[in-house]
Amino acid sequence: MTLGVPDSPGVPEATASQTVVARFNDRDEIEARFRADGEHIAAVIVEPVVGNMGVVAPQPGFLERLREVTAAHGALLIFDEVMTGFRLTWGGVQTLLGIAPDLTCLGKVIGGGLPLAAIGGRTDVMQLLAPVGPVYQAGTLAGNPLAVAAGLATLELLTRPGAYAQLEERGAQLEEGLRALLRTHRRAGCVARRGSMWTLFFGVDAVRDARDARATDTAAFARFFAAMLEHGVYLPPSQFEAAFISLAHSEADIETTVRAADRAFAAMG
Repeated sequence: MTLGVPDSPGVPEATASQTVVARFNDRDEIEARFRADGEHIAAVIVEPVVGNMGVVAPQPGFLERLREVTAAHGALLIFDEVMTGFRLTWGGVQTLLGIAPDLTCLGKVIGGGLPLAAIGGRTDVMQLLAPVGPVYQAGTLAGNPLAVAAGLATLELLTRPGAYAQLEERGAQLEEGLRALLRTHRRAGCVARRGSMWTLFFGVDAVRDARDARATDTAAFARFFAAMLEHGVYLPPSQFEAAFISLAHSEADIETTVRAADRAFAAMG
């Protein structure tokens, strides 16, 4: 059994039937699942900062408790850092929090915008994968020279002094601007951000898990998305997708985005 946190669409039934979904940021539920069936739980898979229901950060102690519970029961802790790896800092969320998962999935940033993915982890686990071990693993795009070249160029940019400080500065600038607009226009909502990842949620004060995300005002977000598009800012079209700031975005770009959001809020009524 694999304990998946959170749920993912498009999973084959054969896999889904062996997957139990637990609520993100709910330590009590995780502990209860392990007490009830811990000997059959193979792994916990989690986005350490969630990006697939909008940006949702872990509550203090949540990931640390996942590490303790999985280690105590002999289950793997797998971090899905496809979004967060190299985006929030060079070593991902695990470096920021000092938590060592057993396996890490990476993608997106390491391909510089082209299809590329990677997996890494404990030596004893990695040695189970082909060609060293008996578990077959391969991919059509594995080692694609173009994607690798783009990825290396992207990672080189991120090693330059001040790269992550710049991303944090731009992110904070946008967050402060959007929060001010929510107050000015007296619109219920919140800005969730970690580094260069962000989401503007409508209709709620905070989002801690998928239940909170589903309670957001998706109709308001749809109107906001359409209004922003009219003003030249293309955002992810779903309330449940994370948006990203890059090193290419300037202070002026963020100011332009905030001005567009001001007009979008006004147009929404």
